[in-house]
Amino acid sequence: MNRFPLWKNAIIAIALLLGLLYTLPNFFGHSYAVQVSPLGASAKPDQALRGQVAAALLAAQVPALGTSLEVDSVRVRFASPDDQLKARDLLDRTLNPEGRAPGYVVALNLVANAPAWLGAVGAEPMYLGLDLAGGVHFLLQVDMKAALNKRVDGTLTEVRSQLRDARVFYSGVSRDGNKVVVRFHDGEQRDAARKLLDRNFADFAFTDQGSGEDLAITGSLRPEAYKGIQDAALKQNILALRNRVNELGAKEPIIQQQGEDRIVVELPGVQDTAKAKDIIGRTASLEIRLADDEHPAPTSASEPPPFGDELVTERNGIPVFVKKQVVLTGEVITDAAAGFDSQSGRPNVNISMDAKGARVIKQVSRENLKKRMAILLIEKTKTEAISVATIQDELGARFQITGLASPVEANDLALLLRAGALAAPMEFIEERTVGPSLGAENISRGFHSTWIGFTAISVFMAVYYMLFGFISVVALATNVLFLVGLLSLLQATLTLPGMAGIALTVGMAIDANVLINERIREEIRGGNSPGASIHAGYDRAFATILDSNVTTAIAGIALFAFGSGPIKGFAVVLVLGIATSMFSSVLVSRALVNLIYGSRRKIAKLSIGNTNWREEGVGL
Repeated sequence: MNRFPLWKNAIIAIALLLGLLYTLPNFFGHSYAVQVSPLGASAKPDQALRGQVAAALLAAQVPALGTSLEVDSVRVRFASPDDQLKARDLLDRTLNPEGRAPGYVVALNLVANAPAWLGAVGAEPMYLGLDLAGGVHFLLQVDMKAALNKRVDGTLTEVRSQLRDARVFYSGVSRDGNKVVVRFHDGEQRDAARKLLDRNFADFAFTDQGSGEDLAITGSLRPEAYKGIQDAALKQNILALRNRVNELGAKEPIIQQQGEDRIVVELPGVQDTAKAKDIIGRTASLEIRLADDEHPAPTSASEPPPFGDELVTERNGIPVFVKKQVVLTGEVITDAAAGFDSQSGRPNVNISMDAKGARVIKQVSRENLKKRMAILLIEKTKTEAISVATIQDELGARFQITGLASPVEANDLALLLRAGALAAPMEFIEERTVGPSLGAENISRGFHSTWIGFTAISVFMAVYYMLFGFISVVALATNVLFLVGLLSLLQATLTLPGMAGIALTVGMAIDANVLINERIREEIRGGNSPGASIHAGYDRAFATILDSNVTTAIAGIALFAFGSGPIKGFAVVLVLGIATSMFSSVLVSRALVNLIYGSRRKIAKLSIGNTNWREEGVGL
């Protein structure tokens, strides 16, 4: 009656072993580390880089706990933050010497101390959230008006290009607010253009206007297209930010949309917040425009620009008029690499573009030979001309950005362009930095609160239910083991709300054992034998346990579905904790009871508190 079959005991034993295996990495903690990552989308670390790093540290007598070669970087662990900072400065000077374009990102980070054999079987520690590991938090707002303007300006260029390729003659293409206006002198040409525009520009609703020789087609952006531009701008900015974070080597970053026009960026574990702010904070976008060579050059930065122009400033402070019409944006860039010009020896950035960008730049450069073209870097509300050069020949899919001040600036610009252009500028509206010491304090407090709660429950259960209380405590401990092991297996990110969820699970999980123990007491008071009381207690309490946990799980699922950020983390821990508590309180505790009482031919006494059933000669 109170014995499990062999297969059920085997399942419980295997679950306990797996829970212990996947929980174990979390007890080894983290070390201060320096992470060295090669720059470039195709660059990968190798044993030669690892040897160079180790040799530099050995020569400078900076003690290291170990050096490892990872998929994306070389990591060196240290015993103290002082050694970590010394090593960061040393490796940065060694790998990125002054006067040369930097080839590596050297950043501070935290690295798990778990042994390699645990990682070989897929046992990794949980990732720690920003509030536990420290790091940086940004809240950015996307300029949706700029995204719309960029889309309309890009459409103007594309309309001109397609009409020319189709040999449709027009008298002018202009912009009226957010409308595209194409003018014609001939009705036949307008009809041909209308068919082409309706076919290739589905986001715009075109209408015919004018009469005689003053004919026009006006294109208005459709409402659903405007919504699509907003969504696309957010998605592209999120993708660009994620790529930039990957270049920094941050692990498990949180980059997600908040509301209609905001983006949250959290980089847990990143200690080098200055580098993170420098890369993430430079929310730059790139535009290529033609300089205005038809009007005299401006004499001051306050001179009003001609109609259709914008006044920008070059790196050397010289003002220049550029046309508002955008030829290309950074969206067409497929790769960017820092280097040096073979003739002048000055730093530059080599740009590669996709097929669309190559076609447009080829046509524009062919039609504007000996005219100047400006490459603009737009950061927040500041627009700067990083290069204004005369088009000497027809350009193709590759060209160079020159006029950069230093190799470091060339490298940072290449990183930004390589990571992907922003669809629209962004503005920081919130910035928060959490130090690693505060994170460690949060971990300590969360751990101690869980431990104190567990101890208090254990004392109460052992005193009130005696042996069955002790069995409940063991089941509760296995529940925590299963929960932590499952979170580690899923590589979940643990935050303070997640730790609160673990503490809540500890309190909730004991309810099932209380229900079972009280049900066994009721069966004993009703005159049943000890063996029958154990069997009936578990069977009849199961329905109540299931009902209470299902209702709590529904609430947890609702929190996950409608919550965001920390609320989702709490909900995940809560739902997983319900599943593990059901397993531990029903199966594990029953297996322990069977182990103690199931093999006895006679049960003289059940140690379950103040109701002890005795009857001579009565057994199972």
